[in-house]
Amino acid sequence: MTTFKLTIAYDGTTFVGWQRQAEGTSIQGLLETALADLDGREVTVIGASRTDAGVHALGQVACATLNRTIDGRTLAHAVNVRLPPTVRVLDAVEVPATFHARFDVKAKTYRYRILNDEVVAPFEQPYVWHVPSPRLDIDAMVEAARVFEGRHDFSAFQAAGSSTVTTTRVVLAASVVELASPWGGARLVVFDVRGDGFLRHMVRTMAGTLVEVGRGARPPAWTAEVLESRDRGRAGRNAPSTGLVLVGVEYE
Repeated sequence: MTTFKLTIAYDGTTFVGWQRQAEGTSIQGLLETALADLDGREVTVIGASRTDAGVHALGQVACATLNRTIDGRTLAHAVNVRLPPTVRVLDAVEVPATFHARFDVKAKTYRYRILNDEVVAPFEQPYVWHVPSPRLDIDAMVEAARVFEGRHDFSAFQAAGSSTVTTTRVVLAASVVELASPWGGARLVVFDVRGDGFLRHMVRTMAGTLVEVGRGARPPAWTAEVLESRDRGRAGRNAPSTGLVLVGVEYE
């Protein structure tokens, strides 16, 4: 039995999310089907992050244990030929049997992309939240994002109805920058956040809150008030899944 750590990228547009579900196509389901075909038995794939429907990944991490002897490079190739082109195993490395893709995580980085221009290019549309106007105040968003850093109870940024053991998380870094979109040079606002873990919809609600600040509807200090309230009803909207990307997962 050999355990592998898989690094995976995917375009989440057409999928129901990472986790296998009763209906719809999931990333986990595709990988388990591909590995089962390769190994001749059912294979369980455990992911570091249960990304929602429509969320993308540049560096999702998963683990799986196989019966057959195979090297990582051959495994990645064999799985990729069994996957649709919107899902790719970028890397596969052998790890100790004790490795757990979810429970061994030390930090994750997510990116949320906002296209703040009147027109969004068709190539960009599936991967951004289109906020056409007004022009977002980047300085105010930077100030608001800093409030997220540190150890906090993020109840106000959790999806309604979620059940977790604790809503306390540590955000190691949160930043907002303005870039030019590679598709036509439109104004792209990028929110990056790195932390030890995230609640369901936490990053998307953070993004929605920052846009409220950027629009001038709320002052940057309002973010701290929302955080302290622990009330989901006080935060901004849940930003669309299209703009969210799991950039990477870190381990010891």
